[in-house]
Amino acid sequence: MDTEVRRRGILQLARKEGTVDVSKLAVEFRVAKETIRRDLHTLEEHGLVRRTHGGAYPVESAGFETTLAVRTTRHVAQKARIASAAANLLGDAETVFLDEGFTPQLIARSLPRDRSLTIVTASLAVAHTLSDTDRFTVLFLGGRLRGGTLASVDHWATRMLSGFVIDLAYIGANGISRAHGLTTPDPSVNEVKAQAVRSSRRRVFAGVHTKFGAVSFCRFAAVTDVETIVTDAGLATSEAQRYSLLGPQVIRA
Repeated sequence: MDTEVRRRGILQLARKEGTVDVSKLAVEFRVAKETIRRDLHTLEEHGLVRRTHGGAYPVESAGFETTLAVRTTRHVAQKARIASAAANLLGDAETVFLDEGFTPQLIARSLPRDRSLTIVTASLAVAHTLSDTDRFTVLFLGGRLRGGTLASVDHWATRMLSGFVIDLAYIGANGISRAHGLTTPDPSVNEVKAQAVRSSRRRVFAGVHTKFGAVSFCRFAAVTDVETIVTDAGLATSEAQRYSLLGPQVIRA
């Protein structure tokens, strides 16, 4: 098989499955493991995958974004710890924005059920998670539904969101970097996130360590726009300190 054809096949598998394993790829493409490792190294150099111990996962871009179903299978333990730590930052907030994605869904599960909250979200999955609590008032943003993420986007959502003043926003992103801030691949998602940042008094970014240093197509906030960054211990202490020098508190759960 031609090298470029094999690498395209590896990338397609990574995007379909959410992750790939060196040993399984070697069997699939009938080549040596070392050949697969070189392929993954090349794909990583082109910004298409990130290598892990024994494999790799796809990097999201303007042309590719993982689905919510895939996100629920990756870094689950880390995301659960992040969600718990993020929920502890609620403070005296009475109105909350919860972003789309699996980590915000876990934050929704972690919010205290013994107090009244008004929660705004563009995520059907988050809204469903919150629907079991009578003390929560859930406002779902209307708009075009994105099937892969089960979240609403476009001007209907941003127009509704622009009318609110929200105490605390839990924000996610596909990438966060000190140079380029918080980014996401889709312009329509970007507008909803940007409006959430504008409409909120406090902002917490919650995301796993693999998002750090990654840069997507659309920038919706600077690192300085968030009060706190909550991630996992996979982010090196030295790198966490570099982000904290920009202003936010950094919590490694």
